[in-house]
Amino acid sequence: QVQLVESGGGWAQPGGSLRLSCIVTGKVFATYVMNWYRQTPGNERELVATISTGGITKYADFVKGRFTISRDDAMQTVDLQMNNLEPEDTAVYSCNADILVDPSFSQQFWGRGTQVTVSS
Repeated sequence: QVQLVESGGGWAQPGGSLRLSCIVTGKVFATYVMNWYRQTPGNERELVATISTGGITKYADFVKGRFTISRDDAMQTVDLQMNNLEPEDTAVYSCNADILVDPSFSQQFWGRGTQVTVSS
């Protein structure tokens, strides 16, 4: 069974850094677009960053220049390097991927999320 498992959340001071990692486990035929989302209580989940199979990246305006998304297809991972963190970055971060689970069928999968807290 395919699962996405995040790690690397925690606490950081404003201006600090954290690195999130998400690994895809289980049998997959291919992993297409991979994304990081975040959500705070009472708010909609919002897209933070996305990376295509060709390595093309896109970022939400509120993280541009501070966050970097990367992927390692051999390891089936997608990472989010978060620098110059701000208290407003506090949220639960979840990874998401479009995965080919058999030769003719792809499906969206979500991780359970990891908490990131930025405070002094």
